[in-house]
Amino acid sequence: MSTGLHDNRYDSIHWVKDAAREQLRRKSRRKRNAGLFDTGRFDWRHRLWESYDAAQGWIVVTIIGAAIGVNAAFINIVTEWLADIKLGHCTTGFYLNENFCCWGEDNGCADWHRWTGFEPVNYLIYILYAIIFALTSATLVKSYAPYAAGSGISEIKCIIAGFVMKGFLGRWTLVIKSIALPLAIGSGLSVGKEGPSVHYAVCTGNVISRLFDKYRRNASKTREILSACAAAGVAVAFGSPIGGVLFSLEEMSSHFPLKTMWRSYFCALVATAVLAAMNPFRTGQLVMFQVRYDRSWHFFEVVFYIIIGIFGGLYGAFVMKWNLKAQAFRKKYLTKYAILEATLLAAATAIVCYPNVFLRIDMTESMEILFLECEGGEDYHGLCEKEHRVGNVISLLVATVIRVFFVIISYGCKVPAGIFVPSMAIGASFGRSVGIIVQALYEANPGSVFFSSCKPDVPCITPGTYAFLGAAAALSGIMHITVSVVVIMFELTGALTYILPTMIVVGVTKAVSELFGKGGIADRMIWFSGFPFLDNKEDHNFGVPVSQAMIPDVISIPTTGMTIKAVERLLSNDSYQGFPIVEDETSQILVGYIGRTELQYAVDRIKSERSPSPLAGCTFAASPGGPDTPISRTASASFDSGSSTSVDFSPYVDTTPVTVHPRLPLETVMELFRKIGPRVILIEYRGRLMGLVTVKDCLRYQFKAEAAENPRNGDPHPEEEGQERLWGFIQRAAGWVSDKVSSASGGRIRLRDSLERRRGAPDSILDGTEELDEEGVELTENR
Repeated sequence: MSTGLHDNRYDSIHWVKDAAREQLRRKSRRKRNAGLFDTGRFDWRHRLWESYDAAQGWIVVTIIGAAIGVNAAFINIVTEWLADIKLGHCTTGFYLNENFCCWGEDNGCADWHRWTGFEPVNYLIYILYAIIFALTSATLVKSYAPYAAGSGISEIKCIIAGFVMKGFLGRWTLVIKSIALPLAIGSGLSVGKEGPSVHYAVCTGNVISRLFDKYRRNASKTREILSACAAAGVAVAFGSPIGGVLFSLEEMSSHFPLKTMWRSYFCALVATAVLAAMNPFRTGQLVMFQVRYDRSWHFFEVVFYIIIGIFGGLYGAFVMKWNLKAQAFRKKYLTKYAILEATLLAAATAIVCYPNVFLRIDMTESMEILFLECEGGEDYHGLCEKEHRVGNVISLLVATVIRVFFVIISYGCKVPAGIFVPSMAIGASFGRSVGIIVQALYEANPGSVFFSSCKPDVPCITPGTYAFLGAAAALSGIMHITVSVVVIMFELTGALTYILPTMIVVGVTKAVSELFGKGGIADRMIWFSGFPFLDNKEDHNFGVPVSQAMIPDVISIPTTGMTIKAVERLLSNDSYQGFPIVEDETSQILVGYIGRTELQYAVDRIKSERSPSPLAGCTFAASPGGPDTPISRTASASFDSGSSTSVDFSPYVDTTPVTVHPRLPLETVMELFRKIGPRVILIEYRGRLMGLVTVKDCLRYQFKAEAAENPRNGDPHPEEEGQERLWGFIQRAAGWVSDKVSSASGGRIRLRDSLERRRGAPDSILDGTEELDEEGVELTENR
């Protein structure tokens, strides 16, 4: 028998119970204050405590916002230095990156030196640093915090929606993510820090909020803080506080009330203010690629804006499709070789990208260059010179193709890895190439009717704006977000005149993206990983009643007749997260519901207060005429006054669980889970318990229905055959390399032996689903 909660990797919080607990806390506080006021004992100390309790939420988000801002400044400074140290060093201070070493200079200075004057040696040093950084980052993640790998946005969406992933937001995850992230970016891997910034921001919020009793005991209130932290994470990543709030609203949070919006706004404001005060770039700017556009656009350019928008939609669809294939291959074959994979990816990226001048430098630095207008003093690699146009367009298009390939195979490796900035860099390189081509067309045909709106005395085409719009298109295409992208790009540039072109590009991108399916990369990763998440963007039409998805065989508890020993035997099986209470096993008349956590706490409390006999009877019937909710009663099970062999558990029984009729449409039940947020919904018919259903049961039916729509026969799938052939090729190539190294070293280095040992070693990299002995955001107590 089962309660439908087989999978204990992900527990869910009980929004209804947490709301009732918060109401009870406020009610008891009002009663206590009223009593103190009536007796004249409500002095200044109580007023101060009341003010603190009322402002506790704002105090918490202020502390969290400040911590996020400090951490973001640290990561920005370290990331810049690590990215530049691969190319050279500063003679006046080894700790200075190129910008600080050559402060005030546009195109380098005498104090910044390449490592050697011999380019092949510089090439080798560049590759060596990339390998060291990636190896260190992957080793830290594997050894100390496996949950620090990846972006984290998909998991955080599930956590904010009410599911618990223990350890994912723990202290070690925060520390290792903050250290390993600059190393992963500095290695040159095609990954970004903007996605992981949301993860370390939410980790910061979870760790700090747990220091306050109000949030440690109430998981649903903690989710409000986590939504605010997600907004602050995007805010410090892009220097965009309003865009961060909109991103949390549009992408992260399934429930976003006005109070949460204000706290998200305030947290993002504090974080960006602290980041601005620390001024990590010493420019007064919050991000490295902040620019200003003062020239207006022309209506004939809309044609090219549409082309960029189409590219954004196609890019998002293409990368999501092939990245999921790469993820499936990684999960099946490369789990044991996570460190080796990340190191080889960094080496391959360095080898391929170094010859291309736009891939050699850091992605944020390349975007800063591509966004710039040509009228400034800085000109990287003749980007604004006519004689270099053809070469630069070819280099930019090659950079676009190479970066797309490396994003597909790099996103998802076991280092902190985001996809925001790599996508923006891809869009910027494509957009700049389009801008250069349009500029060349205008200069070749200045008298054409098509360009008649151009004024002869001012530059007509600004290629940098095309790069800016390309970045917006690629970001929108990969994440399937619209409003927040427009606001983020506006806050990045301050270009008020380019809001309409940005909206056009993002709108076209959205329309093209919808042709290839709904949901961005974060939603696809939720589906791929099997995370329990009810997407409120999806419209379901199963056409079946909830009885098709419910668990009919339920372990229930009768109101009388069970002993302490029998209850403990039930609790020893952790497959059951709760138990319906019925009058008796025969009638199955539903009386209430008791969660596993509450029942375990009740048993532990009784055993600590007294030592009941294992054969002592248990009563689960609530007192008639009592309060409606179990939370409003005194939560202390006690011995019945009439018998020393009876234990009353009724104070812990929820007498008003959410119940539905078995013929209620499954779509309506899923809407109840979204809107009300119960952990479980009981199915009853004329008072009799028929079964129960959880979110995971609904998702299980959804996956089953989708699989039925796309059946597969018993033959091997072509994708699986392709993966097998690829893995065989990788093994043969690895064997050939190991043999060559062994022969070249005279047998002193035997990679094949170490590879065989690795194959037999147990898998120590978590798949993102196992539990760790760290703090999650689940309540540890139920009192």
